[in-house]
Amino acid sequence: MRIPQNVIDQVLDRTDLVELIGARVPLKKSGRTFSACCPFHGEKSPSFHVRRDKGYYHCFGCQASGNAVTFLMQYENQSFMDALQQLAQHAGVTLPKVEDDKPQHHYKIKKITQPGPKSVAPATDALSVPLPSANPAIDTARSTVVDETYEQVPPPNWSIQDVGLPMNDSAYEADGLGATQSGDNSSPDAAPEEGNLYDLLEQVTLFYQLQLQRHLEARQYFTGRGLDGEACISWRLGYALGGWQHLQEAFPQHMEGLIQLGLIKLDKYGKYYALFRDRVMFPIRDHKGRVVAFGGRAMNNEIKPKYLNSAESVMFNKSRVLYGLYESKKARAEQWLMVEGYMDVIALHQAGIPGAVATLGTATNIDHLTLLFKQSPRLTLAFDGDTAGQNAAKRTLELCLPVLNDGRELRFLTLPDGQDPDSLVKIEGKAGLQRRIEQAPPLSDFLYNTLAPQYDLTHPEGKSHFMQEVQRHIEHLPKQGVYRQLLRQAMRERIGLSWKKPAHAMPVPLDFAQHSSRLEDKILILLLQYPFLADRFKQLSHIGIKYRLLEQLLQLIQQSGDYLPEDSEQATFFLLGAWQDNDTRSKICHLLESIDLAEYTHNPDRSPKPELLDSLAHDLFLQLQEQLMTQNLKAASSNLSMALAHKQQQIDAHIKRGLVIEQTGQKTTIH
Repeated sequence: MRIPQNVIDQVLDRTDLVELIGARVPLKKSGRTFSACCPFHGEKSPSFHVRRDKGYYHCFGCQASGNAVTFLMQYENQSFMDALQQLAQHAGVTLPKVEDDKPQHHYKIKKITQPGPKSVAPATDALSVPLPSANPAIDTARSTVVDETYEQVPPPNWSIQDVGLPMNDSAYEADGLGATQSGDNSSPDAAPEEGNLYDLLEQVTLFYQLQLQRHLEARQYFTGRGLDGEACISWRLGYALGGWQHLQEAFPQHMEGLIQLGLIKLDKYGKYYALFRDRVMFPIRDHKGRVVAFGGRAMNNEIKPKYLNSAESVMFNKSRVLYGLYESKKARAEQWLMVEGYMDVIALHQAGIPGAVATLGTATNIDHLTLLFKQSPRLTLAFDGDTAGQNAAKRTLELCLPVLNDGRELRFLTLPDGQDPDSLVKIEGKAGLQRRIEQAPPLSDFLYNTLAPQYDLTHPEGKSHFMQEVQRHIEHLPKQGVYRQLLRQAMRERIGLSWKKPAHAMPVPLDFAQHSSRLEDKILILLLQYPFLADRFKQLSHIGIKYRLLEQLLQLIQQSGDYLPEDSEQATFFLLGAWQDNDTRSKICHLLESIDLAEYTHNPDRSPKPELLDSLAHDLFLQLQEQLMTQNLKAASSNLSMALAHKQQQIDAHIKRGLVIEQTGQKTTIH
C-alpha cells in the first residue's frame, strides 16, 4: 500500500513535534529550539534538539534525526505505517488506501510527428533555465535556480530587451516543452515518454512571464497597483493570453498534463479551452518553492470572477497551501500576518513587512493555522472593517480555538472600513502598519468585544448568559495546559466576578517593581490568584530554603489536586485557608491587598489578559531557574574553593614537616 506524499505532508503539518516528543522526553526551551538528553543514547548533557518550526529533531551526539514519523519508529519501535496511522488518528486525517504505485506527479507526453503550430512557446533557453527532466531529484532545487536567475535580471523599467528574451517565436522551436521540430520522424507506435508535472508547471510559469514582458497593458496594471519590476520578477508574475486555445498551441505534446493540472478544461461541446484568459497571473509556490498552481486576476473589475485559482489537483490542495509562505520563510520573517489577497501579500513584502501570507480562495482553516504556528507562536489575522470582514473574523475565532495550545498567541487586526493592507501600507507606510499589527488585540479581547454587546452585563442574568457563552467557546480549547482557566478567569474579572480588595487597601495599586524586588513575592502573588499556572514551575523539583514559602505553596497546590476549585477566586481562598502558619498567611494577605496583578502586566483596562499572564508565568519561571542555577554555581564554586584551600593547607603542612625533617638529618617520604 502506498500513501500519497501530500497526505503524509498533511499529517506532519498537523503534528506538533514538540508536543509529541515532549510527552515522552522532558524538553526545555533553548532559544528557537527545545533540548533534552537524547532518548536514543546515554548522555549527561543535552545534545538532542527539536525544532517546532522546521518539524524535525536532531541529536549532535548520535546523529539521530528525523520527523514525527521517524521519531515514533525509533522511540517506540513501530513500523512506518503504524507510526503514520497513530499520528493521522491524532491529527484527524483519514489515510486513503492506495493500491496503485504509479507515480502521482507523472503524465504521458504525446508524440507529434507533424510540425506544431507556429505560436508562442516557453522561453527556456532565454533565461538559462534547465530543460524539463522526469527526475524528481531536481524538483526541490529547481525553484532556487530559477529565483537566482531572476534576481540577476534588472528590476525596474523592464522590457523584453532588458531581460534578454527573444522577440520572435521561431527562436523557441525545438526548445523546452513546445512544438517539436518539423523533421521529427519518430514512430507513432513508439512508447510515449513520461513527463513530470513539476517541470510542466515550471515551463508554464516561464511562458506566462514571457507574455507579461510582451504585453504593455498587463505590465501597466501591475505598475498602477504600485509594484515595481523587481517585485514582478521575484514573485514570477505573468500574463495569460486572451485566446481560448493558447496553452494547447504552446504545449501540444502535454495536453494530458495540462488537463491533470486543471489548466485546460473541457466545455459542454467537447472542446478544450484554457482556464486562464486575459488575466495577470500569480504563480503559487509550495513550501519548497515549487510552483504547484496559479491564481489569475482580471484586469477589468467588471469581469467576474475577479480572482480565479487553479482547480485542486494531485499537486495542489488549496486548504494546505498559503500564498507567500515560501517567500516569507526565505526572508526569515519573524512577524506573521494572515491577509486576504495576492496583492496584499506582495505589497507588504515590497514595503519591508515579510511574513504576510494569504489563503487561496478558501476560508482560514486548522491546517493553515497549524502551518503558521510552526513558523511562530504569535500570529495576527487581518480582517476588513466591513460586515463581511467581521463575520469572517468571528468564524475564524470559532475555528482557531482547538489549536491554541499554551504559548500560542492569536491576534485580530481589524482594518479601517474601505481599506485593505495593500492600500493601508501606501497611506500609513511601513511604520504605521507595523504599529497597528503590534497593537492588534489578542483573542481574549476579541472574544469579549464580540460577546459582551449581546448581553446586559449590568444584571446577573446577563452576566450568567455571557459566561455560559464564554464557557461554550472555552470547551473547544485544548484540555491540556492553563489557557482554558486563564481565559475563563479573565472573562469573570471583566464582568466584576473577580478578587475584591478590602476597603482599607491602598488606593493606588502598586506593581511589583514598586513594592518588592523579591522574585519569590512575585511568583507567590501570581500563583495564589492563578494556581493552575503552577504547571509552569513543575520542572523545578527542589527550590531550596531561600524560597521556602514558594516551595510550600507549590507543594500545597500539588497536594490539593482535584480538591482545588477551578474558579480562581475560590482557589485563592482555599489555599489561604489550607495554610497552617498564621503569620505567613497574614504576610501573604498583605501582599494580595497591596499589589494589583493587572498593574504588573501593564494592562490599561486593569483586567489581566490570559496571554499576558501566561507569558508572565513563563518569564518568572526563567528568572527563577536562572537564579537557582547561579546559586548552585556559586555553591559549587565555594565548595571547590574550600576544598582547594584545604588541600593547599595540607600541602603546606607536608612541606613544612619535610623541611623540619631535612634539617634534623632524618629521611622520610611524603605521600
